[in-house]
Amino acid sequence: MKGYEPRSSSSCAACKFLKRRCIPNCIFAPYFRSDECKKFAKVHKVFGASNVSKILVEVPEDQREDTVNSLAYEAEARLRDPVYGCIGAIALLQRKMLELQHDLAIAKDRLARYSAVAATATADATSLITSSSSSSDNIFHFNHSQVSLPPFPEFPSSSDFNDTAAFCHASSSSSQSFPTTVVDDFIQIPYIF
Repeated sequence: MKGYEPRSSSSCAACKFLKRRCIPNCIFAPYFRSDECKKFAKVHKVFGASNVSKILVEVPEDQREDTVNSLAYEAEARLRDPVYGCIGAIALLQRKMLELQHDLAIAKDRLARYSAVAATATADATSLITSSSSSSDNIFHFNHSQVSLPPFPEFPSSSDFNDTAAFCHASSSSSQSFPTTVVDDFIQIPYIF
């Protein structure tokens, strides 16, 4: 048995808590040592000593320590949350896991988009360099006629801010030339504790 301590003259935690004499073949002694009174008190409060002893008798001896640890965990969770017990803790962890999987999927999607943009930019830069080096003997010569930049949007000048119609017209014309797509991947579900 794991964690078995040789019996001394002191009683086990269960017998101390129940204020009875600890017999040599006490079912609780190997699992509730004399210094674990709080552990047994929690288990006794939730399950009762007679129910715990019945459970330990029915369980094979090699699984009793795991059974006692499980009962202690369930009792502590039930005392913290009397309604849901350990099911509440499990549901909370599952909810956190789903939120983290969602965040991971968003991060993977962003990484794929950024790597695709970087690959496109690298391919464009490589094609510009190879086309300019093939047309000229000097590899550092850059042909400015091959560079195409998007048109610069028209912004209102500082004098246009006083004229509301001019400002609205300028902003509407700029929005017509550049369609904006809104990517709403920052939706966060708040953590509930």
